[in-house]
Amino acid sequence: MATKKDNKLAFLSMPAPASYVAGLGRGASGFTTRSDIGPAREGPSAEAIAEAQARRGEEPDVDSEQFQDPDNEYGLFAGTTYEQDDEEADKIYESVDRNMDSRRRARREVRENVELAQHRAERPKIQQQFADLKRGLSVVTDQEWENIPEVGNLTRKKRRKDERSFVVPDSIIVGDRANTEYESSFDTRESADSGTMTNFVEIGQARDKILSLKLDQISGTSTNSGLATSVDPKGYLTSLDSVVIKSEAEIGDIKRARMLFDSLVKSNPKHAPGWIAAACLEEHAGRMVTARKLIKAGCEQCPKSEDVWLEAARLHNREDAKIILANAVQHVGQSVKVWLAAADLEQDAKAKKRVLRKALENIPNSVRLWKETVNLETSASDARVLLSRAVEVIPLSVELWLALARLETPERAKAVLNKARKSVPTSHEIWIAAGRHLEQEATADPDKPVEARNMELDVVDRTIEAGVRELRRHQVLLTREQWLKEAERCETEGSPRTCEAIIKATVAMEVEEEDRLDTWVADAESAEVRGMVGTSRAILAYALKIFPDKRNLWRKAADLEKAHGTRESLDAVLMQAVHYCPQAEVLWLMAAKEKWLAGDVPSAREVLEKAFIANPESEQIWLAAVKLERRTVNWVSQGSCSSVHER
Repeated sequence: MATKKDNKLAFLSMPAPASYVAGLGRGASGFTTRSDIGPAREGPSAEAIAEAQARRGEEPDVDSEQFQDPDNEYGLFAGTTYEQDDEEADKIYESVDRNMDSRRRARREVRENVELAQHRAERPKIQQQFADLKRGLSVVTDQEWENIPEVGNLTRKKRRKDERSFVVPDSIIVGDRANTEYESSFDTRESADSGTMTNFVEIGQARDKILSLKLDQISGTSTNSGLATSVDPKGYLTSLDSVVIKSEAEIGDIKRARMLFDSLVKSNPKHAPGWIAAACLEEHAGRMVTARKLIKAGCEQCPKSEDVWLEAARLHNREDAKIILANAVQHVGQSVKVWLAAADLEQDAKAKKRVLRKALENIPNSVRLWKETVNLETSASDARVLLSRAVEVIPLSVELWLALARLETPERAKAVLNKARKSVPTSHEIWIAAGRHLEQEATADPDKPVEARNMELDVVDRTIEAGVRELRRHQVLLTREQWLKEAERCETEGSPRTCEAIIKATVAMEVEEEDRLDTWVADAESAEVRGMVGTSRAILAYALKIFPDKRNLWRKAADLEKAHGTRESLDAVLMQAVHYCPQAEVLWLMAAKEKWLAGDVPSAREVLEKAFIANPESEQIWLAAVKLERRTVNWVSQGSCSSVHER
């Protein structure tokens, strides 16, 4: 029996299984104690860690505070003397640290670039993902673009919940049916009880009276004041036509723009264009009160911006705009635009002068203010006084000098132009104005002898030539095209001799010697096409002085005079042409034909006789002489061509 009992309890001396937990079957939770796992083991030593890091190629971690003195936070050697060798050692260590850091940086950058490229390959940007789709947008047609729906605002919109329907009871339906019913007949018992009857006539009269009052209010009738106006049907319809009916898309755009501008002026209240744009948007939407409030806030936030003040004045009526601009000059008193806008608001000339003179006190160096002030003067003497003061304040303004010269007498104008030339030696306008002034003096008296007039006109040429020379000396180099434009402007303004003088002095500038003829011919043709006949004539005249033996050049000059000149000028050109080109048969024939067309047959014969002498073997001239005699009425009886027949 003992043996059997020992066999039953033999498990008590056996070791427990590895996964055995006492009481697990009864719902107990297992736990582990130190006795179960044995004593704790020590970790690796510092030497072992350093040896392992050395095998892996890693640098050992150095504690920056391992040499720190606990009693002195600045280090153990803070009190020692810093000598030259210490400084040299520090520099060497710093250089070594920089070299090591640059080497690590290079390796780190290479590693980061590789990692970044790998990351981009695995997870590309959205821009790269949709690159092919963007390229595909190039084939989208305009109609497809227009069919794209507008993007709506889907924020703050809750999803519609599932609606459930319930069966309404019959009692509720029957009860509500009585609420919607109307009784067309009145109860006789009710009228009998009250003793009164409903008067429908009075109700209709009251309704008519209310309708008439509303119509009177619309038409503007006032019974109290005694004034009565009627509605103009045509004007009313015209006003209806002027009403702009905005579509839903436009209203949506205005709302979105209003939100954007509201965000702009709140985020950057010192940005003047934002306030102006917001006010213009409200004006476009028809909300003038809101627009004026916005622009008023803009004036308060941006008092140094002239554009905000000008926009505020535009959005208000005349009287309010005057007050606004009066406040504006307190902040931007140096703004010419604000002063001019204030002057434009005045309807009286005296008030405008007063405003402009006040502006000149604040901004005396504004040419525009001086010009506006002078333009308001009706008296030439007052304008002259103002311009005299203006050129003293602004001696470099060419416009003011020229305006003063135009108002002065001829003698005083010369003095003014001389002062202007000394004050502004780099202005070609002053020299041109001097030439035009001399031309006007020479041509003012029609009874002046021709020789004296020509001598005075020669002074114009010398003046323009001296002007070009002085401008070159002061390093003012106008191009040839600019001088030609100035010559055309002089011709347009009625100064042909000044135009000719400019051409003589500047047409040969910037032109190669071998290209002169072609360039001048092209310039003359282009001027003729633009209608500048005087400029074209002057260019050809200068070219003929340089090339007097070019028959084609004389032919162009003759064609120009024939198309735009007089018969006398054409005869003069042809006479000069046959003088310089006696062998040109065409020029002789043109000269004889013009004489014959003018009815001067003897002069035509004389021209042909001279042509015979210059070209004795010319068949064309012989035929022209025969044709002339044949078309003459009494060609047989006249012996003016006897020498021709004898020949």
